Amino acid sequence: MKKLVTGLLITMMVLSLVACGSKAPANTVFSVEDLEGKSIGVQLGTTGDIYISDYEGDDAGTKIERFNKGNEAVMSLKQGKIDCVLIDEQPAKAFVESNKDLTILEEPFELEDYAIAIAKESTELKEEINKALSDMKADGTLESIINNYIGDDTKGKSPYESPEDVDRSNGTLTMATNAYFPPYEFYDGQEIVGIDPAMAQAIADRIGMELVIEDMEFASIITAVQTGKADIGVAGMTVTEERLQNIDFTESYTTAKQVIIVRK
Repeated sequence: MKKLVTGLLITMMVLSLVACGSKAPANTVFSVEDLEGKSIGVQLGTTGDIYISDYEGDDAGTKIERFNKGNEAVMSLKQGKIDCVLIDEQPAKAFVESNKDLTILEEPFELEDYAIAIAKESTELKEEINKALSDMKADGTLESIINNYIGDDTKGKSPYESPEDVDRSNGTLTMATNAYFPPYEFYDGQEIVGIDPAMAQAIADRIGMELVIEDMEFASIITAVQTGKADIGVAGMTVTEERLQNIDFTESYTTAKQVIIVRK
């Protein structure tokens, strides 16, 4: 538990700094209806980026500011450079927990399902992963992994541990991710941890492979999977028609929603 909390604190440390200079302007976004004409921060290439693009270039003058990392968008919000941040709910909760001057609007922007990105030609691997996910849902492994990172009463109480007798003769499973998306993936010291790495490790254990995690910009993950530099992309990724043009997806492993962070 202490190790998990320490890692999360390190990840969020930069966000706890108070911006120098004048005080940030008062919040002007109180609902989804207030987004028009505002400056909205998103992480480049994420589902939030895809969804909010419909606002770009509208008559109200809405501006979309894209950042390589979610914490960069949050820092820009704290400094008053943008009006709000559109991001997934669980990372939003982690950011707000470390920044008491921010809050999340009650009204969600969009509901979504997360799945594992995989190359269209990797049909056999997709079937194996889907089978592993199905078994993990049935025996409670997946729920236990998620609960270990989400929930006041369950955090740190059910860390996943690989069985000692795992046969890894089926090779290496390379996972592309962006490790700045707590609690799904983040750094604990030099190690990438979170819901997605733990889930991927459990899958690798079940299909007899050695898991290797590659950290990269979120916008590069689909290309890495598509070109074979990575076998799977796991980074709180939602299935969209746009993404399906280039890659395939496994069955969903959890549900989530896009929310809006604003200054209090």
